Amino acid sequence: MLRWLYAVSLAIMLIGIAREFLSLIFYFAPGRFQVRYPADVNAYIMFAYGVLGALMQGWGVGMFMIVRGPFRRRESGGWALLAVPMLIWFVADTGFSLCTGFWQNGILNAVLLLLLAIPLAATRKYFNGKG
Repeated sequence: MLRWLYAVSLAIMLIGIAREFLSLIFYFAPGRFQVRYPADVNAYIMFAYGVLGALMQGWGVGMFMIVRGPFRRRESGGWALLAVPMLIWFVADTGFSLCTGFWQNGILNAVLLLLLAIPLAATRKYFNGKG
């Protein structure tokens, strides 16, 4: 399960890097996306993608460090350090997505929640003193 959590955290980091840098190439290639919107809107979209990519990178690094440290050592708070922020993220992000009509993001969130919840559910017993 540790490898699974390492892989998910690395994937989140890589997606963050891609969101930040590859979106610049895809969305702002000459003669494409930017023609549709005024310059200030394009600048804000670029800013938003950059911030979102940076947040995902930080989130992935944080998860990786938690898995590598307190989670792997089965410290009492190690499981909650992954589970609680994940649940807060899921409820806040998915709720906002659904309220604003972006249900597709809610589906992506559910997939990521499942990828994280499976190893967390499988390892919970090791943090209760039962394993």
